[in-house]
This record gives sequence, structure tokens and C-alpha cells, in this order.
Amino acid sequence: MSSTLNALSTSSAASSTLIAARWYDYIPIAIYFAFVIGVGLIARAKAATADGFLTSGRSLPAWVTGIAFVSANLGAVEIMGMSANGAEYGMPTFHYFWIGAVPAMIFLGLVMMPFYYGSKVRSVPEFMLKRYGTAAHLVNALSFALAQLLIAGINLYLLGKIMNWLLGWPLWVGLIVAAVIVFSYITMGGLSAAIYNEVLQFFVIVAALLPLTLIGLHRVGGWHGLTSKITAAATAAHPDDAGEAAKVAAQQLHSWPGNSISGFDSNLLSVIGLVFGLGFVLSFGYWTTNFVEVQRAMASDSISSAQSTPIIGTFVKMFVPFLVIVPGMVAGVMVTEVQQLKSGASTSYQYNDAVLYLMRDLLPNGLLGLAITGLLASFMAGMAANISAFNTVWGVDIYQHYLKKDADDAHYLKVGKLSTLTASVVAILTAI
Repeated sequence: MSSTLNALSTSSAASSTLIAARWYDYIPIAIYFAFVIGVGLIARAKAATADGFLTSGRSLPAWVTGIAFVSANLGAVEIMGMSANGAEYGMPTFHYFWIGAVPAMIFLGLVMMPFYYGSKVRSVPEFMLKRYGTAAHLVNALSFALAQLLIAGINLYLLGKIMNWLLGWPLWVGLIVAAVIVFSYITMGGLSAAIYNEVLQFFVIVAALLPLTLIGLHRVGGWHGLTSKITAAATAAHPDDAGEAAKVAAQQLHSWPGNSISGFDSNLLSVIGLVFGLGFVLSFGYWTTNFVEVQRAMASDSISSAQSTPIIGTFVKMFVPFLVIVPGMVAGVMVTEVQQLKSGASTSYQYNDAVLYLMRDLLPNGLLGLAITGLLASFMAGMAANISAFNTVWGVDIYQHYLKKDADDAHYLKVGKLSTLTASVVAILTAI
């Protein structure tokens, strides 16, 4: 994550803008901003009470919450970081999705959601209160709330830096514009607005990244051309050692045994580490307890919908690598700056820049505007998910449980909206 921030800072200092945006590149951005505000206005009726504002009143259909479940996770680190991993490591990066997410998401739907939804809790920390008591509840709620504020700031910072690098906007302008828009639609429509906008944002992200993937594959001669160029690049990097060149190419073109991401030289230990370390310990610990994602399932209209939410999300999740990892792999053989990195040359460029450079080299004006809109959508979806989760944990788990237990509904609704404002301001300050 820190390398992503450093990369953008270095790159933005090196040149004023990465692309020459035309006036019509701003049209999809303006349309997107108008739509997300419109969704907030439409969802106002669902946010008239504290329960509706903070939890959506458990009223949303499974297909909406299923897409939002994935979209809430499709933020800055996912887009930039996984594209960077694709450029550097190639196919093993798919494990972060297919091994490191899908099994745990299925387990969440089949096993955990009946406990969460059936206990009628409004958050994962509140489930901790019922299951483990006050001490565990307070520690979990406070640490989660703080983490969401900081992560929202990171999403906002990356958004501002990319707008500065791609379009030349001053950093503070990008920060304030994005924060005001997110604050506006969450304040108007609460969790319902955040979730419906996450569905919209998912399709905007797909519309932005799919052309990049298809055009990139076409330019390198399809999948066969991509594999041939990766093999040729490995050979060029190791001209005097055919065995090492073949090993490097194979590590990028085959997901197993995944030595490059596991860190093990032994193939057996690498497979064991990926299956049990990534596929069980890390993924189950994240996907089954992280309230940012679980909150989307809790907003479903029935227990069957709540169980279906992460399972629907698995189908979407399996599609995402083709939009973020494959462009990174294409950048590794097409973008001069990334090729220099892969050859071992000393350079200030970093893999985190890969998808942005690929946009510069492949997309014409018009599609560039759509691609920038997709990046905006991903960062704003991540930020909105962090803020909406913070609102619920602050309002339900901290304020209502420990500060003011017997206030009326209007008071808790006001607290929820004030916490949205506070989170937005803190995110700006964190980003600055």
C-alpha cells in the first residue's frame, strides 16, 4: 500500500499530466457524478429512520447486495495493487482471488451468515458483544472504526493523486470534490445509497477496464501473443541462461506452484502455503469477519438473500482478475517503463503505475475519460464502503451502547449523519 502511495507521488512530480485530456473526456465523469447524487436522492425514503440510514432496514434484494459485496472491496488497492502484481508476477496473482477469496466467501454464505443474520445483530462487533462480551466488543468496535477512517483517507488520497497526475487537478480539489460527493449521497440515502451506488460503480468499473483488457490483448496478438511476448522478455532478461529464462517465464504463465508470491523455493511448500496460508488463514480471517463486506449481506431482505449475497459475489469475484491482472500482464510486455522494471534496470518507475501507463499507451481520448471514470468509481466505492461501515459501528456499537443508550430515533439518525460528516473530514485530513 505504501509503495502505491510513493509511486504516485514520484510519478506526479515527474510530469504535469500523464495524458492530454480533451473536453469530452470530462463528459463521463460529469455523468457519473450526476448519477451517484441522483441515487442518493432516490434512496432518501429508505433513510428516514436511524435503522434505515445505518442498516438499510434489511430491505435489499440479493442481486444488489451480491454485486455491492464485491464492489465494496474493489477499491484503490485492489485496482492498482493487483494490476501491479499482474505486471510483476503474472498468473500466480489469480490466487488472491480464486484461492484467497472465493472459498471463504462461500463459507461465509453457507455457515456464517445464518449466525450473523439470524441473531439480528446490526454489525459484526455487535455479534462479538453477544458472543464474547463487552471487552471484545469494545476493542473490536474501536479498532474497526479507526481502521475505516484511515482506509477511507487512503482511498481518497490515491484518488486525488491520480486526478492530479492524469488531469492536472490540484490535490486539494480532487480530495474535496470526491469527499463532498460521497458525503452527499450517503447523507441523503444512508447505507441504501452507498450499496446501490456500489452496484452502479461496479458496472462503471467494468465498462472502464474491459476495453483496456480487450484492446491490450488485441495489440499483443491475443492470449497466445501475450504468452509468447512474456517468454521472449524472460529470454531477453537472461540471455546466457536458458534454464533460468524458462523458469521465469513459467512462473509468470502458470498459477501453480506460485513460488513468486509464496516466497518458497520448494514447490510443495509453496502449494501448501498458498492453500492453507492464503486460502484458509488469511482469507477466512478477512472475508468472514470484515464488516465492510458483511454489512452488505446484513442489508439483505431475508436470511436466504443474506446467504446468497457472498455466493453471488463469488461469480463476480472470479471475473475481476481478467479486468485487473490481465491488463497488468499486458503492461509488462507493452509499456516501456514496466519493461525496464522487469529487465532489472535501475529506474524510478514502479509496478503500481502499470495500469495508468497502459491507459496512456492504448486508449484514445473518449475512452480515456471512461477509464478515468472507472478509477474514480473504484476509489469512491471503497471510500463510501468504509464510511458507511464506520457510521454503523460508531452509531450502533459505540454511541448507542456506551454513550447514550435511551435516545429517540431522530437523535440516532442525526448522529449517523454527523458521523458521515466527521468521517469525510477525517478522510480529507488523513489524505492531506
